[in-house]
Amino acid sequence: MTDPSGPLADLDVIRHQQVRLGANLAHHELFTWEGLLTLLWHSPERPTSAAVLYCGGALGGVLGPADGLYHDLGTVLASSGVAMGIRVGYRVPNDLDRCVADVLAAAGMAAELGARRFVVLGHSFGGAVAIQAGVALGHTCAGVITLATQSAGCEPGDALAERHVPVLLLHGDCDPILPYFASQLVHMLTGGELCILPGADHGLSSAAEELRSRLVPWITDRFD
Repeated sequence: MTDPSGPLADLDVIRHQQVRLGANLAHHELFTWEGLLTLLWHSPERPTSAAVLYCGGALGGVLGPADGLYHDLGTVLASSGVAMGIRVGYRVPNDLDRCVADVLAAAGMAAELGARRFVVLGHSFGGAVAIQAGVALGHTCAGVITLATQSAGCEPGDALAERHVPVLLLHGDCDPILPYFASQLVHMLTGGELCILPGADHGLSSAAEELRSRLVPWITDRFD
């Protein structure tokens, strides 16, 4: 049963079920009147106070860009004991307010398991979700990463700059869907580090290796 006063209360969850997919990975399904919230949860062997929240794009999904980046990051960071990871499959993709609420509900569940510091990562539309969730998490937000983000919905990001929250923005210079100047605009609000990836398109597959080699230490440093 779901605790009616817990982090899922605002979602009006009807039923919550989960199955183990492996030693460090579980699949959660949370049924609500507004859709199905899916969480893929990477858990370290030992308890941790660190959590990474992974936000998909406007069409949803839990694998992320760059040939399953979210799965690989979640696996590596959990197996090395750095952080638990929650890949969020939205109830209503492309509905910004509801998607942010989904991510914050996942953060609340992680907090019940001991999470006290969060890094939020989002691709495309999910960049706006990540920024708004990072702002809402307040002092518990240790960092925000955007990948080929849109600029719409990122306006609250100036609060991250005011709080000196580390922000990393990555965008391909051959993106035909969201040109890289979208990340440049967001960077003006959030501050942090902007990295333009030569030759990479919106899916970032050509930068897959670089993203993995860059993001694992960046996230690890946020929790150190």
